[in-house]
Amino acid sequence: MRLLLLGCTGFVGKELAPTLLNEKHEIYIASRKPISKLKLDLDLNKFKFIQIDLSKKQSWANENLLNILKEIDGIINLMGEPIAEKKWTDSQKREIENSRINTTKFLMKTLKNLKINPQVIINGSAIGYYGTSLSDEFTENSIGGKDFLANLCKQWEAVAAEKPFFSRLVIFRIGIVLEADGGALGKMLPVFKIGLGGPIGDGMQWMSWIHRSDLCALITNALVDKKYSGVFNAVAPKPVLMKDFSQTLGKCLNRPNLLPVPGSVLKILLGDGAKVVLEGQKVISSKLKNFKFKYPLLEKAIYASTKN
Repeated sequence: MRLLLLGCTGFVGKELAPTLLNEKHEIYIASRKPISKLKLDLDLNKFKFIQIDLSKKQSWANENLLNILKEIDGIINLMGEPIAEKKWTDSQKREIENSRINTTKFLMKTLKNLKINPQVIINGSAIGYYGTSLSDEFTENSIGGKDFLANLCKQWEAVAAEKPFFSRLVIFRIGIVLEADGGALGKMLPVFKIGLGGPIGDGMQWMSWIHRSDLCALITNALVDKKYSGVFNAVAPKPVLMKDFSQTLGKCLNRPNLLPVPGSVLKILLGDGAKVVLEGQKVISSKLKNFKFKYPLLEKAIYASTKN
């Protein structure tokens, strides 16, 4: 398939783009960064690239982009400012919202105006859709929460649902993505390796996670398998408590797990964004029962990520 990739040049895209090429797909990558700044370990001759800021309305009149849209069979849209890397100031919240909502809104409007119906559109979302809870368990059928992230996910999914009539839409509510070179695990590894690791907060919050390789496999499956339609929780089968995650990470690294990170410290660093890590939610998928996870268990996922 010919695929347009939006927001696929970061932590997930680093593995997703090579995976798609290995599956013999032809890929177009759009990014506001110049190609020299992309962290993709790819042969530049194996994909096509367009530098463009798709959060700006005028960008969607770009002739090169419009020509690409007319050629593609599918779109993977993972656009979005990282959620938990900066304090949630008013301006940062606007950036988090606009990078998802506006881009997706402009995408769907452009496709419909041009009467373009891609075979499949895969759109990102997050398990933040459900809000946070220390006790509740959430599936795809659970109602959404009411906090900032929940409302953001609701808006993002609603805008994605305005897709062209004949396009199959798949929305992945993605959990905490694990791999050593980024994300939550990438930030925790250096601390644990020097023996200073421990659970964040009281350790009793849930972590609903997925290994990056399994997320990429889910996306590639959804491109070609028409059984994928609607919303799916992209999480491994067994969520864990933060204290158990911390213990497992220490065990895999043969390092102690003694020094908890106080929630107050995280709140100073991230402001409201600390909520993502300190509260969490227990999310499972009732719709991925036939998907064969390469890393269904946390210990295997962390060991695979840290063995190098």
